[in-house]
Amino acid sequence: MDAAAQPPLPGLVPTAGQQTAKVVEQVRMARDTYRLRLECPELARQIVPGQFFMIREQGGSDPLLGRPFALYDIVSNDDGDPIGVDFGYVVVGKLTSRMVDWQPGDSVDIWGPLGNGFPAPPAGHLVMVAGGIGQTPFLAVTREALGQRQYGSPPRGISTRPEKLTLCYGARSEEYLAGIDDFTTDGLQVRVSTDDGSHGHHGLVTDLLKDLFRDSPEPTAIYTCGPEPMMEAVAGIAAEHNTPCWASLETPMACGFGICFSCVTRIRLDDGQWDYRRTCVEGPVFRAEQLQW
Repeated sequence: MDAAAQPPLPGLVPTAGQQTAKVVEQVRMARDTYRLRLECPELARQIVPGQFFMIREQGGSDPLLGRPFALYDIVSNDDGDPIGVDFGYVVVGKLTSRMVDWQPGDSVDIWGPLGNGFPAPPAGHLVMVAGGIGQTPFLAVTREALGQRQYGSPPRGISTRPEKLTLCYGARSEEYLAGIDDFTTDGLQVRVSTDDGSHGHHGLVTDLLKDLFRDSPEPTAIYTCGPEPMMEAVAGIAAEHNTPCWASLETPMACGFGICFSCVTRIRLDDGQWDYRRTCVEGPVFRAEQLQW
């Protein structure tokens, strides 16, 4: 795999590169939701929680452009060396409809790591709020926060760790909850909501976040990923409590490394004005108070 790596791509991630990766396995996680594992040691060694990569079929032009996918977690061999990555996806379009037919041994084009990722886990009570497929980046966040795994090359140093870690995860119904078993680990509290009440709290995932601000200790930092209206609501709750919040945007992308400007989002400036920033380069993770929702 490493021999197929290409020179670094433009953008703000100097370690990013393009390579050929092989499919290792594919597992159904929930309704229309799958986890795909790719063999790509170079990417696995470099990527940190919250970063993403672009994937494209080989030998075809429909669709012409790659699609972005966030890291679910890295995969290591028996010696502890990173050898691949896992990511989750929902079948919603042309490429993802074809991806369900990918088999072990199939080759795909992949480039990354891309974007900035989440900051290193802070001290206090870190709360992760996810909706839909937005739980994807939080498995790696959890394992790093609990000291179960290191990410990046060299591994990024973690000077402090959360004293409490909570995942609030919301979906339409129980059949869409993906990867719940993966989050079953000592040190992580998982709270679940469904729109139809088929599992956990009957209501919105933001209800769970509001409840946490009535508990002790209150959240001291929030990471969120999922549908934009949900993240905007999470950001509003965080602002009410003066709690730092980082949001990972799921903006559609074309190139993934900043040259096409198709994924821009509006950011508030210090002078009260706003300007555009590229989600694929300056993001996908932004401080929530910066975002012009």
